[in-house]
Amino acid sequence: MSYNTHPFKPKRIALFSGNYNYVMDGPVRALNKLVAFLEHEGVEVLVFAPTAKEAAFEHSGTLISVPSVALPGRGEYRVAFGLPEKQKCQLEAFKPDLIHLSSPDFLGWSAIRWAKKHGVPAVASFHTRFDTYPRYYHMAWLEKYVTSCMRRFYHNCEQIYAPSQCMVEVLREQNMAKDIRIWSRGVDTSMFNPNKRDLEWRQSHNITDDEVVLAFVGRLVLEKGLDVFANTLDRLNKMGIKHKALIVGEGPERDRFAARLPSAVFTGYLKGPDLAKAYASADIFFNASITETFGNVTLEAMACGLPSVCANATGSRSLVDCGETGYLVGPGNIAEFSEQISRLIQNKALRRELAAAALNKGQQFSWDSILNQLLNQYGEVLEIAAKKSDQEQTVVDVKKQSIIQ
Repeated sequence: MSYNTHPFKPKRIALFSGNYNYVMDGPVRALNKLVAFLEHEGVEVLVFAPTAKEAAFEHSGTLISVPSVALPGRGEYRVAFGLPEKQKCQLEAFKPDLIHLSSPDFLGWSAIRWAKKHGVPAVASFHTRFDTYPRYYHMAWLEKYVTSCMRRFYHNCEQIYAPSQCMVEVLREQNMAKDIRIWSRGVDTSMFNPNKRDLEWRQSHNITDDEVVLAFVGRLVLEKGLDVFANTLDRLNKMGIKHKALIVGEGPERDRFAARLPSAVFTGYLKGPDLAKAYASADIFFNASITETFGNVTLEAMACGLPSVCANATGSRSLVDCGETGYLVGPGNIAEFSEQISRLIQNKALRRELAAAALNKGQQFSWDSILNQLLNQYGEVLEIAAKKSDQEQTVVDVKKQSIIQ
């Protein structure tokens, strides 16, 4: 159902992304959902992004491949060093009335320069706390420079869209942009729900019916808090708290993570119904990451009826009601993580109470209403641009009249 009422609905949007179909992650899910929605609403979309020889999934919309190279040290990701002439010609022929940027990278900067040259307004969605990444690679001194670069990028945009109120507050504190709005995230509750729980699936992974399963879902990379997750489970073992770890995902840290958790179940990358079954077949969701801007995985877990124990950081703060749908813990606080998880493991009634509340909240996130709100915000940008153009034209007309007189 469409709720879009803004008179300045865009006709053609060019979307620029560092990743659109070669690695599946939270931002990519959101962008593909957005493109499919926009096309359903009659908006033409052209996506410019790097591509790999093998795509991770079938993407939505029309994708224009931009030449790129593998990112050093993280070869699964690719980086484009700008917009070549061929792609610029395709962009100019498309004649977008709005540019949407999803990453402050070289390709994004090229798109901003093109937009300014052609008088096309640009907006951006904020998906990842890139400014926090240096902490995980022994380069914390870089953080302030990364933040400064991001600030320059986003100040060139008419609006930027953060996925949660707590992320909006952080960005405002950092003076990250002129106009910061919310583009939240939704969840497909027809797929992600408690009915997908499958005891046979558990048994096929050597999980007994009475074992309490702690689930991790996401990319197996350092910035997802893997060390905190593993250290917490070590402490639970020392406390004599029985549990089973379920790790869903792939990434460059898989071998090291598997060595740290030899008794854990590693499923690899899962999607769709298989992913929903994994969530619902677990008992507690554990997310120690502080780099999330929203936390799609946490929302999916909640929709499947799991209480969550998460780092008290951006993203999770907007989803988890501490003591009601789960617990929020100080980032990196192994003792507190262990205490809260232990409480849930040992108290089945409490676990059920928080699970019911998590399920109720998770079901409130509708994609249709969320994406229509974003479409209305696009309309605001176009309306402001039209008024500005009219004012500039009025000034030109007045000057011409003065010259004639």
